[in-house]
Amino acid sequence: MQRIVSKVIGSNTRGFALHMMLNSKLLVISGPSGSGKSTLLKKLFKEYPNKCGFSVSHTTRNPRPGEVDGKDYYFFKRDVMEKAIANGEFLEHAEYSRNLYGTSKKAVKDVTDQGKICILDVDRQGVLNVKSTNINSFFLFVKPPSMDELEERLRNRGTETEESLQRRLNIARFDMEYADKPDSYDCIVVNDVLEESYIKFKEVINREICPLE
Repeated sequence: MQRIVSKVIGSNTRGFALHMMLNSKLLVISGPSGSGKSTLLKKLFKEYPNKCGFSVSHTTRNPRPGEVDGKDYYFFKRDVMEKAIANGEFLEHAEYSRNLYGTSKKAVKDVTDQGKICILDVDRQGVLNVKSTNINSFFLFVKPPSMDELEERLRNRGTETEESLQRRLNIARFDMEYADKPDSYDCIVVNDVLEESYIKFKEVINREICPLE
């Protein structure tokens, strides 16, 4: 399902300053944990390493096994990240499952300065924060085929306690309720069959951002 909608852009002056420094439209991707958006992004970066760039987010949560600082996330102490946010160094930030997440302006500019499509992977609050700026952005939601499928994916990870799993599922319900609103996202990709979803994912980028080939 695809929906092209009008976005109300705010007059955030910090956002305007960043907008003047960027070279292309941002691709802002969101979706509940377990929707498969990270898998889609990994396939995209592997196929187009010189065309697409990921704006590495900051977080105050602890690294998961195998995660690398500066590649998967920038892992910050909470007081350090709070200070950077207060100094206006972040394009967007939000609290999720008791941890801060955010995208620094420098991380975005570092990608666009290389002439690459800059992709942001943010939660619902991050989407709202980017929308409050006047930065030229395209908003895409990756949706799981059902809540049952989402729960199965999360359980199969083996990284969640029952409490954290239920918390993620509750957040996912709110995320999908927001995505159902007509003014939420420019496009929704249901990630059911991975290869088919990836083809749709690339079609959206080719049509709305710039040609990948």
